[in-house]
Amino acid sequence: MASKARAAVECIENTEEKSPEGELASIPATGIDWADAFDNRGHVPGAAELLKSGREEAVAFRESVSNAEFDVPYGEGPRQVMDLYWPSCAPRGLAVFLHGGYWHKLSKDDWSHMASGALAQGWAMAIPSYTLAPKARLSDMVREAARAVTAAARRVEGPIRVAGHSAGGHLALRLACEDAPLAPAVARRIARVVSISGLHDLRPLRRSPMNDTLSIDAEEATAESPALLAPRADTDAILWVGGEERPEFLRQTALMAEAWQGRIARLRRVIENGRHHFDVVDGLCVPGSPLGEAFLGRN
Repeated sequence: MASKARAAVECIENTEEKSPEGELASIPATGIDWADAFDNRGHVPGAAELLKSGREEAVAFRESVSNAEFDVPYGEGPRQVMDLYWPSCAPRGLAVFLHGGYWHKLSKDDWSHMASGALAQGWAMAIPSYTLAPKARLSDMVREAARAVTAAARRVEGPIRVAGHSAGGHLALRLACEDAPLAPAVARRIARVVSISGLHDLRPLRRSPMNDTLSIDAEEATAESPALLAPRADTDAILWVGGEERPEFLRQTALMAEAWQGRIARLRRVIENGRHHFDVVDGLCVPGSPLGEAFLGRN
């Protein structure tokens, strides 16, 4: 899946003006087919083959690395494990990748190759799995993501940067909220969070057939939506989305930018033209790519 091609990007920096007080933009009017709005596989040609190719890349990457620890426990549950990849030098810091799958599919083993770009740039990378719905609620997954970051932070010194794709983007930004279940010492080390095609307002998901599995109620939709929560003021956040994404993902990214503009240290919204939901994350594998530089570069 990884590509070395550099797509043009459109980057919008935040302004000093804070977002308006009161309720953030409401959910779009009724009449929207929410099943279709979130159906990435149905709108990306060859999606099944792309996912299969990604899994094959992940397997090949795990077989190729010599300095990695697999299935390191960070909790007691069977999916509360992470893979930890070490660079050939002393790590510049800790990178964390949180996988997607709409909180009820996939695992760390589908995304191992996401560590390749970090290793090439001298960062250690942790890729955790977490308990999926219906066995866990979204609030449980947030706590597990925090536990995974905390466990990895004990092993790796230096700054922490957290990226997540799709549902993982939600988890990444959720860890940048004031009420994130992180110890202050760990939260202070998180130097940047990157949500790649993330879901930041959970309210529309309650109208999707997926909610038969996710069981998001009104209270949880409010309590776990980064767009509806207060961020830590020192946060450096990047909202990255493909230009060929479904309209709902573009809306979610714009909404998130509106919610946190002027409230955090730095906010960038980036549209990577020509990218869809399944290849927008590929830049993490490519040192020097726009996404790779945004995540782990010095700017």
